[in-house]
Amino acid sequence: MSAVVSPIREPLIEGGKSYHQISEDLCSPTERTPSLAWVAAFMVAVTFLAVYVFCVFWTIWQGIGTWNLNRTIGWGWDITNFVWWIGIGHAGTLISAILLLFRQRWRTGVNRAAEAMTIFAVMCAGQFPLIHMGRLWLGFFIFPYPNTRGPLWVNFNSPLLWDVFAISTYFTVSLLFWYSGLVPDLATIRDRAKGLRRKIYNFFSFGWTGKAKHWQRFESLALVLAGLSTPLVLSVHTIVSFDFATSVIPGWHTTIFPPYFVAGAVFSGFAMVQTLMVMTRKVLKLEQYITLNHIDSMNKIILVTGSIVGVAYLTELFIAWYSGYIYEQFAFYNRVMGPYYWSYIGMMTCNVISPQLFWSAKIRRSLFWTFFMSIFVNIGMWFERFVIIATTLARDYLPSSWSYYVPTWVEIGLFLGTLGLFFTLYLIFVRVAPVVAVAEVKQILKAAGDQYAGKQSHKATADAHHH
Repeated sequence: MSAVVSPIREPLIEGGKSYHQISEDLCSPTERTPSLAWVAAFMVAVTFLAVYVFCVFWTIWQGIGTWNLNRTIGWGWDITNFVWWIGIGHAGTLISAILLLFRQRWRTGVNRAAEAMTIFAVMCAGQFPLIHMGRLWLGFFIFPYPNTRGPLWVNFNSPLLWDVFAISTYFTVSLLFWYSGLVPDLATIRDRAKGLRRKIYNFFSFGWTGKAKHWQRFESLALVLAGLSTPLVLSVHTIVSFDFATSVIPGWHTTIFPPYFVAGAVFSGFAMVQTLMVMTRKVLKLEQYITLNHIDSMNKIILVTGSIVGVAYLTELFIAWYSGYIYEQFAFYNRVMGPYYWSYIGMMTCNVISPQLFWSAKIRRSLFWTFFMSIFVNIGMWFERFVIIATTLARDYLPSSWSYYVPTWVEIGLFLGTLGLFFTLYLIFVRVAPVVAVAEVKQILKAAGDQYAGKQSHKATADAHHH
């Protein structure tokens, strides 16, 4: 009787690495002189960041009149960009929290970069509503705290206030999750460093020594934060969707927005992770840690969420037709056939049609197609937010107030500038911390070794029984 051995999956870490090799491969990018590719990318990112600083200064100095907003369209590129960046920030928490709770081991290759991406994307998003206030120094009015203002309180019925609570909570929990996961890896770099650099890493690693008690608390904290983060993935973009869904404007006043916004957020977030992963994998030579299996698994999620978003688009069109409500029907007719038809075509092409290419395993595992599609999807998701905001507001109940919105150079500069801010922060991050979680990769290696040893033991026992 021969033993039945289940087929072994492709390894999550390639190259037969030892623990020392893992530390060497993942920590060395923080220690060696930056490559020319990194320096070139950093210079481009800082240039865009400088444009951002100038445009923020210009907006605050001159006022919101520098934007092409008018009586009809009070939200333009700024709120479009706000919702887009919040959506991108969703993938980090999903990969970290939900996949951790479901014990999905493939998350380890991408979770660290995804968590960092979440922090930086939320930082970019949070600035748009603040700048949109016009008088930035009055930002404290959004916080409900006991004060001497008497009856002047924030409006607790406003979804914009719910945004403040949701996004600040999401940012705080995501920051804790990201930083607590970094602590063992910062200690690894500390042990390899000397002089002032060693002292700095010792400070930021909180004196981590790797005792059993440290690991126990580390794993307990990871599970607690994962439990807190999981409902946040669903709640944050749901509350962002309430900015639109609780209004009475045709095209916005719909109950499908919360789940459709959440699916779209995960969709765009995973696409941005793919963009970063493909570039990071190549520049830092991490092909054996961020494997084609990781790319394949994430493309499957992009395919699923893209299909959900496509169903939501079609459901919106059907409900508008089925409702018999002429204003709702006109709102959707205007999206498809109105002056902004090009943005609707772009949205449908990028978000619904293009992800269906991922049904092909060959395309799913192609780095070129993955990189191309990840950028294509995020362009489509930006179009989606623009379609919801600009095209709906451009045609209200009064034809006399209809208008056509075109952004000014200041609005374009602010958007490009936040891309500069995002990539500047990400490039600094990959220089000061391992972009792949060293401790978690070693745990995966140990678990794979234990599993292999168990199979070998089982095989030997079965062979002895057979003889």
